[in-house]
Amino acid sequence: MSIRVFRYIGMALAAALLLTLTSCVDEEEYPDTPQGNMEALWKIIDEHYCFLDYKKGVYGLDWQAVYNKYKVRANDKMTNAQLFEVLTGMLSELRDGHVNLSTSFDYGRNWSWFENYPANVSDTLLRRYLGTDYKMAAGLNYCIFDDNIGYIRYESFLDDFGDGNLDDALAYMLLCRGLIIDIRGNGGGDLVNAEKLAARFTNEKTLVGYVQHKTGPGHSDFSSMEPRYLEPSSRLRWQKPVCVLTNRKVFSAANEFTMYMKTLPLVTIVGDHTGGGSGMPFSSSLPNGWGVRFSAVPMYDADGRSCEFGIAPDVEVQLTDEDFLRGKDTIIEAARKLLSK
Repeated sequence: MSIRVFRYIGMALAAALLLTLTSCVDEEEYPDTPQGNMEALWKIIDEHYCFLDYKKGVYGLDWQAVYNKYKVRANDKMTNAQLFEVLTGMLSELRDGHVNLSTSFDYGRNWSWFENYPANVSDTLLRRYLGTDYKMAAGLNYCIFDDNIGYIRYESFLDDFGDGNLDDALAYMLLCRGLIIDIRGNGGGDLVNAEKLAARFTNEKTLVGYVQHKTGPGHSDFSSMEPRYLEPSSRLRWQKPVCVLTNRKVFSAANEFTMYMKTLPLVTIVGDHTGGGSGMPFSSSLPNGWGVRFSAVPMYDADGRSCEFGIAPDVEVQLTDEDFLRGKDTIIEAARKLLSK
């Protein structure tokens, strides 16, 4: 089997990163057997996954010990379902929402980044706050609250929007005293959308983070950190305070958006810790044709820290049962108070 790595659409650097990654591809062949597939999967992660050293430091991940643990579980008498269970168990040791195993009968995933935490968002309450006459601009739903606070609900960075959509939404709320951007439950999508939205809230080129490239099969084989900048939009830009609402389901491109916004002076992150997902994912395949996706390119915040396990809010707020029963969203109300000062 040749380990073939394909591009993940998400940012302009993808093509260059792909060339970097494929330059160190291992052409070793593995048989299409349960043991062969396990060996191939372990090797892909061992040589191309970008957080092995980082996670060893954070929670003691020992990828060689993981190999020893799972190699005895793969045998030629296994069914595909049993092999899938073993391989997804091995991948779950990485604790990464960007790591997935794709088959025709199931999709292996790790959702521990949000499953073990409070939701801190309610569709029932969101419908109440938006009402029935809110405005819609592509993937953006928006309205103005009765205290003259603007509100934008953006559920997924997979939902594209144009510059005209943002111009119209921001112009509509131009006289508001502040703006709430609610991305709770946003599991990510296209980084281009994250950058396009964040660019409306800065007036100058701003350092928002760093990126590294894998340069070899070793766990620590990386290029030096390259800076990433957010360029201000040439269109209408917001000049007043902003609160970005987050919870544990904010992941991947939404996590990156939170990271961008956290660097800006008029922005406050309100709510719960985000879910993380700061590795740019790529894909490969096993001898039996199953697909595997994994984090291949690490990205860091403006201080050079990994946000793989999420970003802490500036103001931590939890949705309370008492407020829910009163029809109030504790996190939205906390943001309204901050913006009303």
